[in-house]
Amino acid sequence: MNVPQHIAIILDGNGRWAKSKGMPRNYGHAQGAKNVEKICEEAWRMGIKYLTVYAFSTENWSRPQNEVDALMKLLRNYMKTCLKTAAKNDMKIRVIGDIEPLDEDIKSRIRELEEATASNGGLNFTIALNYGSRDEITRAARKLAKDCAAGKVNPDTIDESVFNSYLDTNDIPDPDLMIRTSGEQRLSNYLLWQLAYSEFYFTDIPWPAFTKEELIKAVEEYNRRNRRFGGVEEAE
Repeated sequence: MNVPQHIAIILDGNGRWAKSKGMPRNYGHAQGAKNVEKICEEAWRMGIKYLTVYAFSTENWSRPQNEVDALMKLLRNYMKTCLKTAAKNDMKIRVIGDIEPLDEDIKSRIRELEEATASNGGLNFTIALNYGSRDEITRAARKLAKDCAAGKVNPDTIDESVFNSYLDTNDIPDPDLMIRTSGEQRLSNYLLWQLAYSEFYFTDIPWPAFTKEELIKAVEEYNRRNRRFGGVEEAE
């Protein structure tokens, strides 16, 4: 089985899964966070080198305040757990997105997590936190414009490679496969630039119920695809 180098996942369906169990939404989010750890371990065992998950979007702030507060509490707890998991599995962890609006203790834990795992050689695990792709692209354009104004960059030299270097994901490869759980079939402002030539896989399985077997199904479907990157399929 040809395993993709980089998989990106939109973790969807936590609340709906919890409702189906007669439990509150926060229970679903907690179970979803636990499942991230399991899938990280399985992905590395399968030979996947990079895994990027959409944890909290720029649009999620519009949710009811009690749910946002619960998600922030869960995030604090997850950062502690994630540090232990990273040490156990030799994971290198990074966070993409605009973390400035987050509380100082969360930002401090993010920096601690990134610094503590920077030299690890296992799975490269990226968490998209307060992330929106349009926001990322806007921030990149703003930084590039400032560098042009300061004479650091010649506008005539700007190409895809130069612009890519200003994105949050500048030092990791684009995803080969994007998985979205719980039956939704849209990108929801996730990695719009990076997913330009990725294969998409949608499943009705909610994220807390997404298992190693479901991950294998997604990879098997990926293997049935013919990635041409805009080219023409060669005749056999």
